[in-house]
Amino acid sequence: MRLSELKDAGRTPQLPLGITLADAAGSAELQLLSLLRVLPGQRYVGVGVWRGKPVLAKLLVGSNAARHFQRELAGVRLLADNGVTTPLLLADGLEEGQGGWLLFEFLEGSRSLGDAWAEVKGQAPLSDAQSLVLGEALAAVAQLHAKGLWQDDLHLDNLLRHNGQLFIIDGGGIKAETPGQPLSRQQVLQNLGVLFAQLPKRLEPFTEELLVHYLLANSEHALPLEALQKQIDKVRHWRMKDYLEKAGRDCTLFAVERGASGLQAILRTEVAAMLPVLEQADALIDQGHLYKTGGAASVARVEFQGRPLVIKRYNIKDAAHWFKRFWRPSRAWHSWIEGHRLAFLGFATPKPLAVLETRTLGLRGKAYLVTEWLEGPDLMTAFAPYVESGEVPEEQLAALQNLLARLIHERISHGDLKAYNLFWQDGQWAMIDLDAMSQHATQMSFAPAFAKDRARLLRNWPAQSALYKRLDECLPTLTA
Repeated sequence: MRLSELKDAGRTPQLPLGITLADAAGSAELQLLSLLRVLPGQRYVGVGVWRGKPVLAKLLVGSNAARHFQRELAGVRLLADNGVTTPLLLADGLEEGQGGWLLFEFLEGSRSLGDAWAEVKGQAPLSDAQSLVLGEALAAVAQLHAKGLWQDDLHLDNLLRHNGQLFIIDGGGIKAETPGQPLSRQQVLQNLGVLFAQLPKRLEPFTEELLVHYLLANSEHALPLEALQKQIDKVRHWRMKDYLEKAGRDCTLFAVERGASGLQAILRTEVAAMLPVLEQADALIDQGHLYKTGGAASVARVEFQGRPLVIKRYNIKDAAHWFKRFWRPSRAWHSWIEGHRLAFLGFATPKPLAVLETRTLGLRGKAYLVTEWLEGPDLMTAFAPYVESGEVPEEQLAALQNLLARLIHERISHGDLKAYNLFWQDGQWAMIDLDAMSQHATQMSFAPAFAKDRARLLRNWPAQSALYKRLDECLPTLTA
C-alpha cells in the first residue's frame, strides 16, 4: 500500500499492513502490526517493523499532512537538541501527494504515567502511590520548563517509564519560548494549569503539596496558588466543554450516527456490547425488572450477556405530548450529556453507555438511555432505620454533606433530588435520574434551584422527625 491510500482506510484498517516508505537509503516497506491511536483520514500511530527493527510509527495523511509533519518534526528536534530524554527518531520523510512519516525507536515494555495513574487514582487523596506518580510527572515537567520548553498537550500519557528513565513523547505538542532559558512564570502557570486540571477535584487541597515536586526540580519562579488555581479553573472549564461536545459527535471516544431516522451515540469502547442492546431495547425492558412503567418513561433493570444494565425508555404518551417533544433534544439525550458532565467532574453516577433517539423524517419520537446498574442501597433505604434517632452513620452523612457542597461549588442543580435518586456506591452517593439536571451560568439562577433541591431532599422524612432536623441542621446551604 502507498501512504496516500491510508487516508481512505477508515478507523480500523486491516492489519498487518505493508506501507512503502522511502528514506535516504532507498525505499523499504513498513510492516504496521498494531494501531495505538487513529484519527481517520489524518493520523495513524502504531507499532511496526522497519528495516528489521521494531518502531513506533506516526503516519500523517490527508490535506494537512505536511503541516502536521513539520510541527511533529520541529518538536522532536527541540526535545533532542535540548537534551530531553525522548525516543530516538530513526527515519522521517514527507512526500508530496502521499503524506509524512516519523519512525521512532520502540520502547519495549514502556508504560505511561497515565496507565500508572489509572491504577491508583481511586485511592484516598494523595496516597503514597498517587504522590509517587504525580511527583514523577511534575519533576519531568519542571525539567522541561527549565530548558525553555513546554508540552502544549500535556497529559500523563505523554510521559513514558522505560528502564528507569522517563521519556517525553509527542513532538507535535512541544513549544518553546527561548530554548535553553527557563520558561516565563506566566507560561509555567498556564502549562501547569493544563496538568492539574486533569486531576480529580478532590486533589485540589493538595495542590501546594504537589507543587513541591516541581519546585525541587525547577525553582526559577515563585508560583502563587491563587494564580495557578485560576489557570486550573480556566482549563477545566474548557476541557469539560470540549468533552461534552465530543459526546455528541463521532470521535475517538464516542461512536455517533445522526440521520433523519435517528440519533445514536455509544461509548466507542462499548459499541460491540451496546448495539444489540439498542436493537432489542423494548424486548429487554419487557423481560427485565421494571422499576417504572407507563407514562412518560419506562425504567427496567435488565441482564444482557451476564451484565446488569438499566434501560430507560422515554415514551410519547399521545399527540399532544409529541408536539411538545419532537422539536427539542430528548430527555434521554439530556441525561446522556449530564451523565458525562458528572463523570467528567468526578461525581458518582452510573456510567452512560449508549443513547438512541428514534426519529421520523427528522422529528423525534421515543428515546432510550442505557447505563450501568448500581447495586448499592438508595438513600431512603439506607436512612430508614434512623428516622426517629437521627443517628445516621457518619461516613454516609459526611458523603451527603460533601455531595451538596460540591453541587454548590459547581452550581449544579439536580431538579428532583429525592432520596430514591441517590445510591450508596463505593463510599459516595451516586446520583441517578438526570433528566432535569442543569449546570447554571450564574449564582442568581442557581440559588433558587439549589434551594428546591435541598427542600426536596428533606421532604423525604417527616418535618418533626429527628432525622429531618439533623439533616436540616448539618447539610450545606448557600449561605454556609
